[in-house]
Amino acid sequence: MERLGVPSPLVDRFGRVHTDLRVSLTDRCNLRCTYCMPAEGLNWLPRAEVLTDDEVVRLVRIGTDRLGITEVRLTGGEPLLRRGLPGLVARLSALDPAPELSITTNGIGLARSAVALREAGLGRVNVSLDTLRPERFAEITRRDRIKDVLAGLSAARGADLNPVKINAVPVRGVNDDEIVDLTAFAAQNGYQMRFIESMPLDAQGAWDRDRMVTAAEVLDRLGERFELVPVGRQDNAPAEEWRIAGTDALVGVIASVTRPFCGTCDRVRLTADGQLRNCLFATEESDLRSLLRRGADDATVEAAWRTSVGGKGPGHAINSPEFRRPERPMSAIGG
Repeated sequence: MERLGVPSPLVDRFGRVHTDLRVSLTDRCNLRCTYCMPAEGLNWLPRAEVLTDDEVVRLVRIGTDRLGITEVRLTGGEPLLRRGLPGLVARLSALDPAPELSITTNGIGLARSAVALREAGLGRVNVSLDTLRPERFAEITRRDRIKDVLAGLSAARGADLNPVKINAVPVRGVNDDEIVDLTAFAAQNGYQMRFIESMPLDAQGAWDRDRMVTAAEVLDRLGERFELVPVGRQDNAPAEEWRIAGTDALVGVIASVTRPFCGTCDRVRLTADGQLRNCLFATEESDLRSLLRRGADDATVEAAWRTSVGGKGPGHAINSPEFRRPERPMSAIGG
């Protein structure tokens, strides 16, 4: 297929240019984190409803070739559960123009796949880890797999999937006493630490604002142990960053609830079943999968994509009385 010229930016009605695409590869997960889903799991998508590799590649190609997408993050559920993932990554990295490819994972299975993913073209990785204590890990995730996650982190660093970032969601009375320990662990091992405010995206609808540890609290606790030098926010990245004085170690906070950054949001999300979401908290979706399976050409898919982003609201309104939780939980939306 002949390449187009420089694509027109993917702009919403507030002038925000969208260059970052989050692609969920599956809604399935091999953990059962208490803040995300019930112990028995969820009703997973039937396989026939999940985008095929060909469909994922085509949608990403439309994004990069026609819409100006430059970054693609593969998410889930747990994306390492996607069969043949290195092959899919290789196809995405072979696109022209090729997006910057990264992945967010729980780390289970990363030890055996890190090298293959790097060789396929993956650039970097974020690993979710909420505690360093084996018994607490088992309690939070309902699985005794912390050794696998730690091995995955080490393998990612060894495979040069840098920077390796650790994502943690501090919850009051659960793991908030490990904020300093997690940061020290990350700094000592060459990882970057990220603390994310908990959000009302759990399947059970049990999110409690009072149990949310705010970004300000995280920084206060870190300040008791470390001298933090502000770095700020890189481009439109969601994390505000600080450097630990005297080191190269970075720590960031993502304050989606208390310090929302909607005004500079450049992200759009594609669910595992091909639904386009113009906001993490969107209550409406655009069905791109049906367009593909009905034989729509690239121009038609592009137009639907632009229409969806064009209708994006000013923000998620999470602190407003008008806020409505999305029907899908985080595991089905993709991070």
